[in-house]
Amino acid sequence: MGEIYVTSSSARSGLLYALCGFALLAIGDAVIKSIAGAWPGTAVAALRYSIGAIGLGTLLFLKEGRQDFAMPMPKVQLLRGFSVALATICFFSSIFLMPLADATAIGFTSPIITAIFSAIFLHERTHATQWVAILVAFGGVLLIMRPNVAELGWVALLPLVAATSMALVMIGNRAVAGAGSPLLMQFLVASVATPFILSAAFLGHFSGVDALVVGIPDWTIIARCTLVAVTASFGHWLIFMGTTRASAAEIAPMTYVQLLIAIGLGILLFGDWPDLTSLAGAGIIITSGLLLWRRSR
Repeated sequence: MGEIYVTSSSARSGLLYALCGFALLAIGDAVIKSIAGAWPGTAVAALRYSIGAIGLGTLLFLKEGRQDFAMPMPKVQLLRGFSVALATICFFSSIFLMPLADATAIGFTSPIITAIFSAIFLHERTHATQWVAILVAFGGVLLIMRPNVAELGWVALLPLVAATSMALVMIGNRAVAGAGSPLLMQFLVASVATPFILSAAFLGHFSGVDALVVGIPDWTIIARCTLVAVTASFGHWLIFMGTTRASAAEIAPMTYVQLLIAIGLGILLFGDWPDLTSLAGAGIIITSGLLLWRRSR
């Protein structure tokens, strides 16, 4: 009984960690959206992760010393870093172009994609209920994307790419759990992601696309990127801690608190009132995610 109790308590604490982490990410997303039109999304992502990597590296050095700057399982760390970089660039760009709630709702396919990847990479068992939840969730995505694709074209797929990338991050987190301290794992994902994002910003600047030209930002943009670097780093640390206490498929549905906060902040700060189609699609995605979570339990 003692072993069962410890396992159950660990899973509950993992869910709570993830819940708080996703809430912080939602607040950071709203701060990022406030920069829309003032600086390219690639540049915002590059500055945010550069600040995060420097801050985490400094904290790691002060807390654990030079000897802990190691890279266990380098291939998985490369996957985590690249996936975070791709997810960040795609999601930042999407919230510059779409309502915050719509981009966030599409991003909530991440738990569904995580379940698929868990079966493929972690060899976790899947059941008929899970496949039903996956199909239903993508039906919700189509509802949300329909008006956005008509207005924006295939750019509306950016949050779906971000969701897929975040699912890979979740799988990577699970794979490296226990290979190093949580602080080291956060530093590694940020430091590996930063070169990828800086390269994207550099290429965008010289691409000839006016919207991607990186100018000199004012101090408010730097301050907002710094704020997001702090809150997002702490949020990702909380999510990582969650994955060390519960399975990737179990904690993924905790991201749904992010939608509630995104809808509220979108209305209060940007006047983005979601229409009935978007709400219906978000409701379908959440329902399928909760069905998946219930089945995994």
